[in-house]
Amino acid sequence: MLTGSKTTFKVRQMVPDIKERMLSHSGVNARGRDMFGLRCLPGECVLQRAVLVRKKLTAKEGGGWLSGTLFCTHFRVAFVPQDSPKPDDNADPVLLGDHDVALASIEKVVAVGPSRTKLVTASSSLKFTPEELVLYCRDLRVLCFLFDRLTPDTQAVEITYTIAKTYQPLKPGTVLSFQNAALGSVEMKQFLSNRRRDAQMNWFDSLSDWEQELERTGTCGWRVSSVNDRFEMSTSLPKFNVVPQKVLDTELKKTFAHFNEGRIPRWCWRHPRGSNLLRMASFQNNIYHEKDDIRNLELILFGGQSLCVVVELGDEMPSPTDIQLAHTRLRALCLGDISTSVSVPDDKWLSTLESTHWLDYTRCCLRKAAEVACLLRGGHLTVVLQEAEDRDMTCVVSSLVQVMCDPHCRTRAGFQGLVQKEWVMAGHRFLSRINYHRDSDKEEAPVFLLFLDCVWQLWVQYPSRFQLTGDFLLALHDSFHLPLFSSFLANCHRERCKRSQNLSQSYTPVNGWRDVVPRGSFPDSSDPPLPPVWDWALQYSSQRRERFTQPVSLPALPQPLFNGNLNTNPEAHRLSDSAPGSVFLLSRGSFSCSANLLPWRSGGGSGVYRKSHRRGGSSSENLPGLERLLKAWALTELPQGHTTIAGLQGPLDPYEPLLPLLLGPCLGVWRDCYLRGALHAQAFSHPISSSTQHPVERLAWEVQQLRDKLALASSTTNTVPSKTQEPRRTDSNLNQNTNNSTFLFPACRTPGLVVSRTTPPILNLQPRVPPASSSPLSRPGQRDSSKHTFLFGHPSSSEARPDQRYFPAPNNNAKLPKSNGPSLGS
Repeated sequence: MLTGSKTTFKVRQMVPDIKERMLSHSGVNARGRDMFGLRCLPGECVLQRAVLVRKKLTAKEGGGWLSGTLFCTHFRVAFVPQDSPKPDDNADPVLLGDHDVALASIEKVVAVGPSRTKLVTASSSLKFTPEELVLYCRDLRVLCFLFDRLTPDTQAVEITYTIAKTYQPLKPGTVLSFQNAALGSVEMKQFLSNRRRDAQMNWFDSLSDWEQELERTGTCGWRVSSVNDRFEMSTSLPKFNVVPQKVLDTELKKTFAHFNEGRIPRWCWRHPRGSNLLRMASFQNNIYHEKDDIRNLELILFGGQSLCVVVELGDEMPSPTDIQLAHTRLRALCLGDISTSVSVPDDKWLSTLESTHWLDYTRCCLRKAAEVACLLRGGHLTVVLQEAEDRDMTCVVSSLVQVMCDPHCRTRAGFQGLVQKEWVMAGHRFLSRINYHRDSDKEEAPVFLLFLDCVWQLWVQYPSRFQLTGDFLLALHDSFHLPLFSSFLANCHRERCKRSQNLSQSYTPVNGWRDVVPRGSFPDSSDPPLPPVWDWALQYSSQRRERFTQPVSLPALPQPLFNGNLNTNPEAHRLSDSAPGSVFLLSRGSFSCSANLLPWRSGGGSGVYRKSHRRGGSSSENLPGLERLLKAWALTELPQGHTTIAGLQGPLDPYEPLLPLLLGPCLGVWRDCYLRGALHAQAFSHPISSSTQHPVERLAWEVQQLRDKLALASSTTNTVPSKTQEPRRTDSNLNQNTNNSTFLFPACRTPGLVVSRTTPPILNLQPRVPPASSSPLSRPGQRDSSKHTFLFGHPSSSEARPDQRYFPAPNNNAKLPKSNGPSLGS
């Protein structure tokens, strides 16, 4: 197998030989195989293995090193601990174990020697025996494997080369090798065909599914149209779309040509107070608008309401290129690169984090969704989200609005149905944005990961209002990088149907594009069936899936009332100064009447528009009324017997939106996701004692000690509670500039420690000591106006926590805030 000296190796074509040798040990059964202690998937074979290998465990796994055997198969890099129980052949197969990583998720293979590191590729030649193998993954994990002194040198070299040769696709533009390795066997196909879909979630792929959603939200005046059942009107929209009842299918067909890619305005969600949320693409400028077309377009836009607010997302929201650049910078910052010895100095880490703009984009999405949620809460209007192609940021904002306002979307089944409705079926370009093929970076942008980060920010601020947990969001994040699921391996519903049914396309001038099913044809046997990402039992063990949800006491939801009759205080939100047919534009937190908002109205249009246009100028009285509508519910006292989201006494309105706090201390880095490989990225060539702390861990411990002292000082100072408590103004952070600071981790239960950026923290390198209980810190008296940095303090995801509010603790020069101002405290 190997030629050369002990320190120089040249590897021949050994992978096919290893494959044939491993296949000769064919103890195959219908469910799986136990090969060298590894439970293989049906059709999976071991290419190489190395014994006496130690894996570095993360802090969440307990730290230290775990001894076992390292395997490389066609599909994954698997690690089997020494003391792991024998696999059960009667159990259903799981794609990845707790210590496994899919080959498709690997981005870089680095070999660490006694005095150097090397990036290993398929054409590389090692001139040293690797002592450590480091795998950089696309999901921001870094796996470190240490070869023991008793590990044969040939095994260490062979498994390094085998992983480097097999983790990349056979050629650019194909991911089929990974799919066939995991799902291509006859046994696996038979197993997948017998699996049942989750009956608790809504898949939104049938007429009854959409009607069920209309009934759940108490929507009337809308119907499910199947005019796009063969994708003739729009190739990127699903078969079924919700439109007003007054618009017939024959009239609806004419409206598709007025929008980019035929993505007409369509219903997404209805607020119980009577407002409708729609989304659409931009208008076509070169289309002549007939009188009947104008009537149908306005019927769809207004949806039975007298007021329509268009939210243009193109100007304020980040573009896919911006998101991709920010995510690339964030990855480089969090992972580093030990192969090139490039790392960011500790005193520059936070400023580099701020320069990535990832948290700025997260804050922007949450702010826009909060504005739309406040607008919908006013009731009896239509809010339309508009984007040029309606396939990226409309997915983000519409989903966040429903997570904020609808308790059902904060359950596991409801959240899965939400992603299925607003992303999978709505035509988000998953395949292009993820770039599984790795052959073109022009359209790559992790828009879905930005949405998951926003949901995580809401979950951290309102943990008791979510049934799903951070482990669920992390599992969905990791599955996003695995090219095995039908949810992510297509750009629209039409592509999924075409792949599953093996359809071809034909075009005729009369019928347009149609799917043709050849007589007697079946899907290609080499094309394996792809499971949905929601089949968690196929991916994770039962112990891991138990951590996806938490027992929360969700408020009892009222029965769905048709026509939106849940407005408990209609006098405070009634738009008495709005004329029927008024259309406004919401941009940057304010309203305007753009003449080009509706192209057919700018050229004359209908009489309804001329009436509203006379009332819709820049000095119209409608605009102040809309501004009051956006903020009135948070600025006014709530009726007796109700409560604010902060947790005052009284029954909780389940449809009050969960507005996030957007100031610097309240938005943090998703530590369990982005930073789980940060400490591993440093080259640990030899085992470290469990009692030795990493400098960052020591800093976190010192910060926690100071936070505990501040909490103790605060509790002793505030011994006499105030008689009255003023409701918190939750909109105080919606339209203010919050880009004045960057914070690393959200606070825990106590006020956070504020560290001035101008004065770097001094690390105490002494060993751990118990916290001092005497001489608590005195309460500071003034607030510093300079930028601050909040470092550590991330609560455990498995711990039951009440709703929290975070604010930076004032420093020694701080001035106590006034009691009547907006508060960021709990």
